[in-house]
This record gives sequence, C-alpha cells and structure tokens, in this order.
Amino acid sequence: MSRRSEPESGRSDPNLGAIMSERRQLINLAYRLLGSLADAEDVVQETYARWYGMSRQQQEVIESPGAWLTKVAGRICLDLLGSARARRERYVGEWIPEPLPDRTEWISGRPGAAIVDPADRVTLDESVSMAFLVVLESMTPAERVAFVLHDVFRYSFAEVAEIVGRTPAACRQLASSARRRIHAVQALATPTAQQASIVRAFKQAWEANDIDALIGLLDPDATAVGDGGGLASAELRPVEGGEQIARVLVDITGRAPGLTLLERTVNGQPGLVAELDGRTVTVMAFDVAGDRIKHVWAVRNPDKLRPWTNG
Repeated sequence: MSRRSEPESGRSDPNLGAIMSERRQLINLAYRLLGSLADAEDVVQETYARWYGMSRQQQEVIESPGAWLTKVAGRICLDLLGSARARRERYVGEWIPEPLPDRTEWISGRPGAAIVDPADRVTLDESVSMAFLVVLESMTPAERVAFVLHDVFRYSFAEVAEIVGRTPAACRQLASSARRRIHAVQALATPTAQQASIVRAFKQAWEANDIDALIGLLDPDATAVGDGGGLASAELRPVEGGEQIARVLVDITGRAPGLTLLERTVNGQPGLVAELDGRTVTVMAFDVAGDRIKHVWAVRNPDKLRPWTNG
C-alpha cells in the first residue's frame, strides 16, 4: 500500500518522522469512518501502541510504515463500526456524528490543555459535512470503509481490499453502492454563500420568535434531530415537518430566555452555536436544498462539544 501523506521535515530521527507525520492522516481517516473525534483519537492511540509494541527488527522489515499504520487503523475502525450498531441501540435518543468547529476556533476540553495540536485537527471539506457523515452512517461498515479509503483518500481498490478483507472487485462494488447514496445528497447541495444567508435568516427569525418566518425557511417536510445522549435534554425522536420544528424552536427560547445564538462554521458548513450563560450548550448543523432547510441536526451531548468549549 502506498502512502498518501507527506512526511514532516526537520526531524532528527527519520524513522520517528515517518511515523509521526502520519498522525494527522490517521485522525482524518478515523474521524470520517467513525463520526467521532474521541473514537478517532482512541483508534490512533491504539494504532501507535501496536506499532511500538513490535520489536525494532519487526519494524524495520516493514517497507512503508505509513501504509502499515493506515492498514491497522482502517481495520480497527472496521471492527468498531461492526459493533457500533449495538452501541447505538443502547444510546439514549438519536445519535449524531460529533460536530467540529473551524480550525481557528478549535478548543480542547481536556483538563490542562488549551489549543489542540494542529496535528490533531481534521481537514474540513465536503467529506466531513454533517449531511455527508449522516449518509455514511446509513452504510454498512464495509461500504463505508471502501468508499472513504478509495473516494476520499484515493487508495486503490487493491489496497482497500487488504484492509476490508475482500477482493478488489468486491470493494469496487461496495464503493459504487456508497457513491450512489452520496451523489443523491450532493446533487441537492446549495452554494455555501447561499447557505450562510439562509442560516443567518433562520437565526434572526428564531431570535425574534417569528414562527411564520421560520416556517418559510424550513422545507414543509423538514426533519430536526437532537442528540443529548442522556446527558442533556433533547427530543428523543426526530421532529418532522417545518411548522412543528418552528414551534419547538420557539418553545426552546421560551424555556431558555438567556440563549445566545452565534453564526459559526460547523463541519465546514454554515451553522449555529447556542450559548447559555457563556457556555456552549448546542451546536447546530443544517442541510440546505435550494432556498429551504431540509435537515437540522442539533448536538447537545456535552461529550461531543469538547472542541467547542473550555468548560
């Protein structure tokens, strides 16, 4: 398997440099596969643990450490995806992929840490938009791994087959099936500037408790999904219909009069952050088609908001 990331320069130990330069690549891969930064970090830690668990002689016979690390990380992710469905069944309410801020606003919630190391930041592009990640969630583990490795990270199907444990032809079919689902979503994509304008209008209507304006911005068949994870209040079922969503939003501001809404970039797309008493309590991502909002994803689980808050 060939490598797809370039090593960092200036390290005194070339072997260490070749290994550590893969960290960001692995974080980016694992986050797209798992939809969770915390799980992605665990995967990378386990991958490096397996590397350093080998003897120096075992390491030296590996022609491409980067390819080895990617293969191991991919297989760990595949195993985790296989067990994710059972874990999601025990999850309280709806599960939404972990939202990520713009790189200029990325904060670590870990005690003793301030700004996250740049090597741990996920590259924000169309392959991490919330709509994209939600579609990935609907795929089988093998489809997801084959598609992300081939279409996003540009590995050949022969290389993908080494990770998935299937033939290259089978991996090609898996990626093709996944690609059809992704294209169905991307075909309806609205330019970012227009999305930002609609999200801004949504924010202003919500702040004004203007139900009619909210209804006008929401698709009649819109869906809103909240993720509290049992740790924060959230609707346990998706809210269906633009009018119903608008009424729920107005009800929220009635129960939290001090709520402050901020326009922020969420997974590379225009979104909103809700703060209460200076603390981030909700991160919202949107799927905009044409001039209407079709999906709203509101993450309230504090475990998923760590990159957004110091608290």
